[in-house]
Amino acid sequence: MIDHPFFQEALPILRKLEKAGYEAVFVGGAVRDFLLQRPVTDVDIATSAEPFEVKQIFTHTVDLGIEHGTVLVLLGGRGFEVTTFRTESGYSDFRRPDSVKFVRSLYEDLKRRDFTINAMAMTEDGKLIDPFNGKEDLKKKIIRTVGSATERFSEDALRMMRAARFISQLSFELDLETKKAMQELAELLSYIAVERKLNEIDKLFAGTEKKKALAMLIETGLFTYLPGFYAQKQVLQEIIAFPINSLSEDQMWLLTAFMFEPDQVKEFLGKWRMSQKRIKRIAKGVHALKRFQKEGWHEVLLYEAGLDVAKDSAKVASVLNETTFSVDEVAERWHSLPIKSRQELDVTGTDLIKWAEKPRGAWIKECLEQAEKAVLTQKVANRKSEIERWVRACNLL
Repeated sequence: MIDHPFFQEALPILRKLEKAGYEAVFVGGAVRDFLLQRPVTDVDIATSAEPFEVKQIFTHTVDLGIEHGTVLVLLGGRGFEVTTFRTESGYSDFRRPDSVKFVRSLYEDLKRRDFTINAMAMTEDGKLIDPFNGKEDLKKKIIRTVGSATERFSEDALRMMRAARFISQLSFELDLETKKAMQELAELLSYIAVERKLNEIDKLFAGTEKKKALAMLIETGLFTYLPGFYAQKQVLQEIIAFPINSLSEDQMWLLTAFMFEPDQVKEFLGKWRMSQKRIKRIAKGVHALKRFQKEGWHEVLLYEAGLDVAKDSAKVASVLNETTFSVDEVAERWHSLPIKSRQELDVTGTDLIKWAEKPRGAWIKECLEQAEKAVLTQKVANRKSEIERWVRACNLL
């Protein structure tokens, strides 16, 4: 019996499939992380049952990727992916198989997977099925493809980015044959959708060994096929020299954008097809970091940046060794601001119109901004009567 809550929750699915006469096992990343004693947040199940047979066995299912054999089985308020054993062939676009064939053989299913550490399966009683010596590679901390590295990367070039991501997440090393194939086939990354690259680089940036992973991107030449990274080898090497392993993924993007294109951040991030909300936040962080370099941390800058952006910028600034302020100190200063947003200012545009007795115009925004700064720098208290006296004294109405 596997002593882990996520596996325990999924056991009824395995047992029901087996009771119906099919083979069913846990596979992939959940098995790998369980053996590494890393957090397991999700489990995947592989089975000899074909999708229509899975749907006959379970009452509540969703066709998640049924053309590739995956059915989502709903049980106890959770969803578990159940995928039919399959083989794949013909990767004309270096991304997706031209054909998928369902099979009854677990060995054939494991043989098509990317790396040995992901090509292990586990039965309900905890027995490991490991035809490609993935457990041994876990012990050696090696990332090695299942079979020919050239074939695996030619099937799906994104696997090269996955290798880099696992280096960052697991602090493993590349098998020599695997590294050589990546160097030879790096250009195949040009066939991969930007969104898929972004998903992998985000996971790489979230890992604890970013320095090692980025160094591998340079060594293999993969970086030249990442949006905006081309011709940035020297800057990447400068980034690796900083203590970056403690940065979050968005802080890594902030640092990268700041180092690559400080004046064209939105254009750089736009090449990665990020959401506009995320681009805006990271760009705001770069702007705050640039201002900090010139002005230091002060109340107006903290206010305009906002807490989260200020903390991210402060963390990156500390990595660049450009501040004695810790993230906690910056957060403490932000929390001590007299106001945190314009909504907290005890004056509105309607008040200004009433006091000035003139129509709306750009002057309102300018006056409110001046009032904000005066309150933030404690030139005036955040009280309507005090602010009115101050704006009149400054001839802002």
